[in-house]
Amino acid sequence: MKLKWNRIIAVFLVFILLIGVGVYFIFFNKKEEVQLEEESQEPAVEKKLQILDLESNTRPIAVMINNHKTAQPYQTGLNDAYLVYEIVVEGGITRMMAVFKDQDTATIGTVRSSRHYFLDYAQENDAIYTHFGWSPQAEEDINNLNIDNVNGMVDSGFWRDQELLNNGVPSEHTAYNNIENILEVADKRGYETTSTKDTLLNYSVDEIDLSTMEGAIKADNVYIEYSSYQKNTFKYDPVNKVYNKYSNDTLRKDYVTGKAFEAKNIITYQVNNYSMDSYGRQEIENIGSGEGYFISNGYAVPITWEKESPSSQTVYKFLDGKEITVNDGITYIQIQPKGKTLEIE
Repeated sequence: MKLKWNRIIAVFLVFILLIGVGVYFIFFNKKEEVQLEEESQEPAVEKKLQILDLESNTRPIAVMINNHKTAQPYQTGLNDAYLVYEIVVEGGITRMMAVFKDQDTATIGTVRSSRHYFLDYAQENDAIYTHFGWSPQAEEDINNLNIDNVNGMVDSGFWRDQELLNNGVPSEHTAYNNIENILEVADKRGYETTSTKDTLLNYSVDEIDLSTMEGAIKADNVYIEYSSYQKNTFKYDPVNKVYNKYSNDTLRKDYVTGKAFEAKNIITYQVNNYSMDSYGRQEIENIGSGEGYFISNGYAVPITWEKESPSSQTVYKFLDGKEITVNDGITYIQIQPKGKTLEIE
């Protein structure tokens, strides 16, 4: 009888043990499922722009870039800019103005003198304007408009590349500066180094597809003529989804890094220009409105542009009237003389 009860108790204990083990595994698995569910509901990492920090209030810096044929092989720093403007000057030559924000670029150049209409584009970005010399009109406007500027004729921080000088490159094509030096001068001059002005363009962290938009055309090659002296071609690289810049059929590369100059976005439009003095310095009719193209990721779409005053921001819109949004990357704004050839194919 005692043996029978011992067996009954043993069976009962085994039964209780099995129930306990079962409850433990059910609870453990449930906890693991809840944990996995909670992990799957964690918010995705927010995408951020690579070209700009939209939360930053750092003031942009604009630098005049020499685009004479002699200087083109020695250009550097452009791939650190988020905006690059190109406009015709005397003799059919063009100059560029590269705009930087939150960069510490160690070498930018070669730096050349100011032309007055570039001030309109420095102002629309609220940028500290950097140049090496000026035309009479630019000097007058910089002084009259109180443009915060850093000038290689009077300010420290600029240098001439000795190797270029030793190799016979004319002195006017050898000047460089960097962000650190520019900011040192700005600090000494008491310039504001923060800004509350909105960025010129709207940006998207997700790729924008222009192919389905009104008037879209393929844009694997973009040919922009400024004069018989200066002709640009932007060739699309579908692997990296950028345009490489060619000047007069030569791929342009950074003098320091050796990397090809790239554009993610191209905005191009035409304005009237004419000579304003015996030297051939130019005036451009850039206040007003007109039509152009926005080009990115292998497609171009027609747009409109409007600039109400020299200091106001140029507004670019799609044909439906909505302001354009550009892809995350460097934007080249090509302001071309009216009547010159533009080919997009």
